[in-house]
Amino acid sequence: MTETKIRAELVENRLVVWDLDESRKLFSSGFYGKPIGIPKPKLNEINAPVILDLLEGYYLFSKGIISISKKGKKISERTLAEICKNEYVQFEEKMLVYSKLRESGFVVTPGIKFGADFAAYERGPGLDHAPYLVRVTPPNTKVTATDIVLAGRLATTVRKQFIMAVPNLTEKQVYFIGFDWWKA
Repeated sequence: MTETKIRAELVENRLVVWDLDESRKLFSSGFYGKPIGIPKPKLNEINAPVILDLLEGYYLFSKGIISISKKGKKISERTLAEICKNEYVQFEEKMLVYSKLRESGFVVTPGIKFGADFAAYERGPGLDHAPYLVRVTPPNTKVTATDIVLAGRLATTVRKQFIMAVPNLTEKQVYFIGFDWWKA
């Protein structure tokens, strides 16, 4: 990226990069955010501010890529972490999984429309379809056979593989369990 941090503004529970050049730079550097009003953006068509969800914004902030302000006042990492913890159930677990996926080369987007925590792309939205739906499942969480079948059916319906991500915060490690469905 650049040495100058991209500026984002906290607006309710989202971050907005208002500057169009910075929006283009951020989106084209790894499909970060979603351009406002562009449902299926192409890299060369970014002519709108980019909205980031808080997980994505926290990741970029912790990497020193963006700075964040609210009403003109800079926000610290500690303040941003508190905002994220209030917004997300299992924030630390989800952040660890998001980071591991990103650092493994995946483009990660919210998976809420698929009933998952994340959708993971190998190349990026508009370039390929996300082959994986990822649900964050902390250790010691009871997972029933029904939970797995429901998630698997949904993933299969949208032609994606269901992945359970089991984060270990102590070891800063994530174990990924993939489910494949076979027809007899």
